[in-house]
Amino acid sequence: MNAQNDLIKLYSQKILALAAEIPHLDRLEAPMGTARKRSPLCGSTVTVDLDVADGRIVRFGQDVKACALGQAAASVVGTAILGRTRAEVETARDQLRAMLKDEGPAPSAPFEGLEVLLPARDYRNRHASIMLSLEATLDAFDAAEAAACA
Repeated sequence: MNAQNDLIKLYSQKILALAAEIPHLDRLEAPMGTARKRSPLCGSTVTVDLDVADGRIVRFGQDVKACALGQAAASVVGTAILGRTRAEVETARDQLRAMLKDEGPAPSAPFEGLEVLLPARDYRNRHASIMLSLEATLDAFDAAEAAACA
């Protein structure tokens, strides 16, 4: 019964609601940068397209094929991502990783909504899926900056 209660706690109504309402689900036409990340353990994938102007994300699209936890993370990221710098996305990634793996605090604003994923700390096999959206965003940011320099 305890394992069942833990699973119910993990898939809270808030997580399921976030997973059902992911913003920016359309891929972008002719993006400056694109990246696809995949979790080898579960097969979840997130593809991110974005445009950058003056060091900030100005257009964002994502294709999310992930579990509810990965979808919830993508939902929070999609809500907060426009206008963010690479440094802000890196900070969110590092804070999320620390929250999941090292019992650190939840990420700070504007990514504080990732706190809903605190119950996933105990489910290490889900961490990679939760990290996909931020990691794909950083890779797409790198691709956009490289294209701008080419």
